[in-house]
Amino acid sequence: MKRLASWLVALAALLFSRRRSGRDGDGDRDRDREAGDERVVAPAAPDRRAELTVIVLLFAAALAAAGFLVAYAVDSVSDSTRLLGIALGLSFALVAAALIALGRWLVPVEELEEEYPEPEHPDDQQAVAQIVHESGDAFTRKRLLLAAGGAAGTALGVAAIAPALSLGPWVNTDSLYDTPWRGGRRLVDENGHPLRAGDIERDTFYTAFPEDAAKDEIGAPLVVVRLDPAALRLPPERARWAPDGILAYSKICTHAGCAISLYRTPLFAPTAARPALVCPCHYSTFDPADGGSVLFGPAGRDLPQLPLRIDAAGHLRAAGTFSGPVGPSWQGVRGQRPS
Repeated sequence: MKRLASWLVALAALLFSRRRSGRDGDGDRDRDREAGDERVVAPAAPDRRAELTVIVLLFAAALAAAGFLVAYAVDSVSDSTRLLGIALGLSFALVAAALIALGRWLVPVEELEEEYPEPEHPDDQQAVAQIVHESGDAFTRKRLLLAAGGAAGTALGVAAIAPALSLGPWVNTDSLYDTPWRGGRRLVDENGHPLRAGDIERDTFYTAFPEDAAKDEIGAPLVVVRLDPAALRLPPERARWAPDGILAYSKICTHAGCAISLYRTPLFAPTAARPALVCPCHYSTFDPADGGSVLFGPAGRDLPQLPLRIDAAGHLRAAGTFSGPVGPSWQGVRGQRPS
């Protein structure tokens, strides 16, 4: 990357200096030559074919980088990972080919063996400036070549930073708090069958999803358990959230986003610990009777609870949205509530 950047900077400096000298330096240089100054760089005839080749390669690199952006942005593209690699690799290869062609056919090459002169010598500075001016004689499409290089560099730059968008929205973060749960949406199992309140047994762990909604959203899966209503210690505002002792919580652990997949039930009361929902990855443990509060482990906040109601047919339905944001605490949602 450093070598590629150096080539692009050198190309830009050469074209800009050549363009500026074309506006205000040609007359002075012609007068100097008439006065007897000798050329430093041997005259080179314009090579339009080589120049056109470089321009085409740079524009093709820009198109390949644009193809990377398209494959990244369009979710419906099949096998997008392979296409991303092909597009980005092709873009870099085309830029490399353009720089090779530029250095081989259009930029003069000279090898000299001599002692280094004293630094910052005025004559040497003038000689270097003259070399830069005279080295551009082979370029006839300077503006088009500069535009091609700019297009390739810009497209590759955008392609390089585009994956940062996968980190999540940064202008409008409301989507981080959206879930498919709304008041009245029915709870179904993994096969799409509605869950009935009468089928929810104690000491049993159930997984539920929103009916007619995507199951792979982070806010979709629930854990459903049934406790003795007399054992519930829910906050006052959630007094009606657990009809017949049936509770629903987000299945996503608030520590690192793992799945709550274990249910601890007491086998030897009263010495055994009370029922709890457990994440097996880092052993964060939550109390379903106490509003999903953290009992043990690294989780930094309670498990979000979903209010429930039972409809006339005995099916479980959501009575609203979650008590808090779904997902791990490092998403920056610790102190916010869903709308």
